[in-house]
Amino acid sequence: MASDVAGFTRREFLRGGCAVLTLLVTPTAWSAAPTLLGVRVWPAPDYTRVTIEHDQPIDFRQMVLKDPDRLVLDLEGVEFNSVLASLPGKILDSDPQIKLIRAGRFKPGVARIVIELKGEVKPQLFTLKPVGSYGHRLVIDLYPAEPPDPLLALLEKRGQDDPFAQGDPFAAADRKPHAQTPDVARLVTIVIDPGHGGEDPGAIGAGGSREKDVTLAIARRLKAKIDATPNMRALLTRDGDYFIPLQQRVAKARRVQADLFVSVHADAFMKPTARGSSVFVLSENGASSSAARWLADRENAADLIGGVNLGTKDPHLARTLLDLSQTATINDSLKLGRAVLNELGGINNLHKGHVEQAGFAVLKAPDIPSILVETAFISNPEEEKRLTDEAYQDQMAEALLSGMKRYFAQNPPAAKSKLARLG
Repeated sequence: MASDVAGFTRREFLRGGCAVLTLLVTPTAWSAAPTLLGVRVWPAPDYTRVTIEHDQPIDFRQMVLKDPDRLVLDLEGVEFNSVLASLPGKILDSDPQIKLIRAGRFKPGVARIVIELKGEVKPQLFTLKPVGSYGHRLVIDLYPAEPPDPLLALLEKRGQDDPFAQGDPFAAADRKPHAQTPDVARLVTIVIDPGHGGEDPGAIGAGGSREKDVTLAIARRLKAKIDATPNMRALLTRDGDYFIPLQQRVAKARRVQADLFVSVHADAFMKPTARGSSVFVLSENGASSSAARWLADRENAADLIGGVNLGTKDPHLARTLLDLSQTATINDSLKLGRAVLNELGGINNLHKGHVEQAGFAVLKAPDIPSILVETAFISNPEEEKRLTDEAYQDQMAEALLSGMKRYFAQNPPAAKSKLARLG
């Protein structure tokens, strides 16, 4: 028939055209506007992070203004809603960078956030693609224009304390009658790294316990015990619920010329029956087991979840990542790991009776003996209960300290620069 068009009648063709036109002019034809899923604020001594989570990518525009200092952020295609309305109430008076936040509708299709600051900052804004349980994220990191000096902070905190107090802190761990005791009387600095934090909860047990909370609780107890020991001091890479990128954890230890680096974890495994404590050190030649490789891959993925700005270039971090020969440091790390593992065996079953090795990014300081301690498996219901028990946390901290004392008793710390000795 002449009125047919490629097998369709004129009536059918017109009906189909009207349907297409209807789709084009109805709201369902347009892509939905981004939906904000949540906002979170993570204040830390080094910086404050604001995270805006959304279901699809968004465009944004930023302005830094003076008198007073403030950061203005416009979110394109976003309408003001209850999620943004909750943001001002998330700011603490103790936040080191943010005085207050205002949020509202700037104009149709644009939401505006105004962050009033307590001083001059160097903001870093970047986006993160969906990972784990998170959707798209816009991250605002507010760094002070003059970053704090961690070594100076340690000096100020100790005040007038005598770093050369009498007594040998390592002799108490020496159970061998003829073992060597340290012959260098100086202050020893130990950096304790509570795993995960902030956006990165770490492993989560069946009972809801989060690894980031357990590791911080144990690390704080360990720090208190170290600080109470003559000739020893401790520094935490984080002392609150916020995220520190893996490379910066290493850099913090190097900036204070740490003698030891101890990363505390309470990880999970695929099977809930996995149990026991473990100690890991860095490997330059592959993992010592498939389980160690799996665990290292999992821990090294923390930056993806916690959120790292890959667009920044920190020369100090670049030096940390130099491909240096770490043979001597790894040997010392193994000695430290064996001493700590021996003490852990007195309070918990050992997952493996020897120190394991894998490519953990957080253990890559080329000049600091470093270990990663899996205190127990939070994925094991029985061990999860122990990890949240204050008595067990205290036992774990005591065992870690005893292992470090044992290591120093057999490996006296070498002399350092005058600045390090007077710290």
